[in-house]
Amino acid sequence: MRIVVAALLVSLPAAALDPFEIQVYDGTANGRGEVGLEMHLNYVARGLQASAAPELPPNRQAHATLEPSYGVTDSWELGAYLQGTLLPGGTFEYSGVKLRSKLVTPPGWHEHLRLGVNFELSRLPVAYDPARWGVEVRPIVAWEDDRFLFAWNPNLGMPLTAPASRQGPELEPCAMTKLKLGAVALGLEYYGSLGPVSAILPLAQQEHYLFETIDVVSWRGLELNVGVGEGLTAASNGLVVKTVVGWAFGR
Repeated sequence: MRIVVAALLVSLPAAALDPFEIQVYDGTANGRGEVGLEMHLNYVARGLQASAAPELPPNRQAHATLEPSYGVTDSWELGAYLQGTLLPGGTFEYSGVKLRSKLVTPPGWHEHLRLGVNFELSRLPVAYDPARWGVEVRPIVAWEDDRFLFAWNPNLGMPLTAPASRQGPELEPCAMTKLKLGAVALGLEYYGSLGPVSAILPLAQQEHYLFETIDVVSWRGLELNVGVGEGLTAASNGLVVKTVVGWAFGR
């Protein structure tokens, strides 16, 4: 069934969960002069086995992304993504680069609420994005207290080259909720890809994922997020495993 759905999508504009960065932004940023380094490791354990050429089928692909970041001010962070893919046959290949600029409300702006926006420019090989050049605008809304964290990112992604660019921005929302339990936090994360805002795809052709996650929250400077995600529609990959490991220098 998944192969049939993938074949039907050949003539449709590309819209998919970003396999290199499966993360919900929570409105935090590096402090002024603070350097951060993250490694994203994601694996499509059970995925679609067909895709529209020249894209590669995602089944059994492993994705690695190195993300350095720097706090220009307490509310402005610059970052980059260097991406690679381990294909099922054992070949590791370069998978593109992205640059981003994140603006958030300054520390102390509100006791619980955080707002922000992240701008991203990407250039990927055609095997991972036929348009090659793309942009993403990621609004950020987050609420946090001593026990809970909620965050929502109604992302808009847009290819910069025709014909996909003629469809306009694509809606790719994500959200998370976390329950803090001492040294760890248990959470749920949702990711969707609904197609162009001007022509939302039928439900069966949309991607929807739900991840069960665990975070380490008690190690100063360390970020650790591990999750297992299930695809909820026929157009989604069946099972995806993700890990984010990061360290902040200068805290």
